[in-house]
Amino acid sequence: MTGPAGEGHPVFGTTEDEAVGHVVASGARLVRTAARLSDTALRAPSALPGWTRGHVLAHVAHSVDAYVWLLGLAHTGRAPGPRTGAAALASAVERDALLSADAIAARLRQNLDRFTARARAMPAPAWERLVPALAGWRHPARYVLLRCLRELETHHLDLDTGHGTEQWPAAYVTWALDDTLATLRTQGFRLASVEAVDLGRRWSLAAQGASVAGAGHQVLGWLTGRTPAGALTADRPARLLPHPPAWPQPPLPGWGHAGDEV
Repeated sequence: MTGPAGEGHPVFGTTEDEAVGHVVASGARLVRTAARLSDTALRAPSALPGWTRGHVLAHVAHSVDAYVWLLGLAHTGRAPGPRTGAAALASAVERDALLSADAIAARLRQNLDRFTARARAMPAPAWERLVPALAGWRHPARYVLLRCLRELETHHLDLDTGHGTEQWPAAYVTWALDDTLATLRTQGFRLASVEAVDLGRRWSLAAQGASVAGAGHQVLGWLTGRTPAGALTADRPARLLPHPPAWPQPPLPGWGHAGDEV
């Protein structure tokens, strides 16, 4: 696997089969958490404003279903039925957020099983086929694996059931930092450097700006808007650090937009 900037660095240093294994493990952890929730706990607020835990799990289940659709497109080169649009997805999340805890955990498990089966059936050349994200940008099908992993790990935290950033796997954190910081560097985000002290990694972004350091999961938590900047070590007060943009964003430089020529 190569990174979105075309830098040739391996994502996780893994094959697609190994990346599927990361998704399977992450999905199993989330399903276990979902299965432990009561109906009352499911209706409780999540860490995302305006969403209950039911909303979060319904969103993840439908996102995984969308990734199954993308893998089907990559596998055959043809759309596997009509694609669900953003408005329909939002309505489906509102509807399914009201399901029982057992029903929503079962749906999540079934969709993850479908995703795994589809991913493991992919012929090697299909991983390089460009597929369109719903927002209009394109990426190779192999990036679907990483988008799915990001969905699972981020929203597991958003459930607010005790799964913190410190429980994010180091392989996931490393990839997500590489991906996010490559985008921010291209956008001219005013950070001079970022260091993940536990991972032994340092990224240079801009000629001028703040320098921050911390455990990789803390840095990623801040960049994703999940944890405060005060958890980091910086060369200036946290209130003076730049505010990270909405996350996640398309990888830049990326692979183009859906209407571009391949």
